[in-house]
Amino acid sequence: MSIVEIKNLNKGYPAFNLKEVSFGINEGEITGFIGRNGAGKTTAIKSMLNLIHPDSGDIRYFGKPLAENETEIKKSIGYSTGSIAWYPRKTIKDIVEVVKKFYDTWDDDAYIRYLKMFGLDENKKALELSEGMKVKCNLLLALSHNAKVLILDEPTSGLDPFSRDELLELFIRLKKEGVAFFFSTHIISDIEKCADNIVYISKGEIISELPKEEFIQRFSEKGESLEDAILRMEREASNG
Repeated sequence: MSIVEIKNLNKGYPAFNLKEVSFGINEGEITGFIGRNGAGKTTAIKSMLNLIHPDSGDIRYFGKPLAENETEIKKSIGYSTGSIAWYPRKTIKDIVEVVKKFYDTWDDDAYIRYLKMFGLDENKKALELSEGMKVKCNLLLALSHNAKVLILDEPTSGLDPFSRDELLELFIRLKKEGVAFFFSTHIISDIEKCADNIVYISKGEIISELPKEEFIQRFSEKGESLEDAILRMEREASNG
């Protein structure tokens, strides 16, 4: 069941156009949003969150249009990027005390549960956290206000392989609790490890939206990995 529906999303810039982008995000599933740098992933995500204003299109969460219900809907959404900047000398506890004031859905019991699950020390300052811990802290903030959808733009960017694997295992664990994940990446191996579905974008257009196994069957040639298939498709698109 799609709890997020994007239909015919368009956004134009002088040198780039997002064209008729449509896809869905399902409850309790991980959807990987893949494409090369500059393909339109971040533009699509920012449009989905109304951080930039699309020229046209319909964006719905839980069956409700974002435009008319933005404040309510955003209480159930968590957003994170791979590059996170906080007040470096504030502790996690200090940051939480500020953030929780913005959400009447904040759940202290959930906060304690995820703090333990992620292995975070709330007395640590932001400058003392590794890049992987910063991503986990952003997830902590989102999940503690009962976010049902996590929209993540390159969340594993800059992480070492061990931290990336740890984070992907966390995604798999949380989806079993019904959380929907939509994350963009150009690291195809991350998609292979954890995604249920793949949305593939190239030059501002959705090329395919399929379950991962069906995507592999349809687009991979004999002996190709998913990464090999994507690289070949991108070369063909560039040459075309």
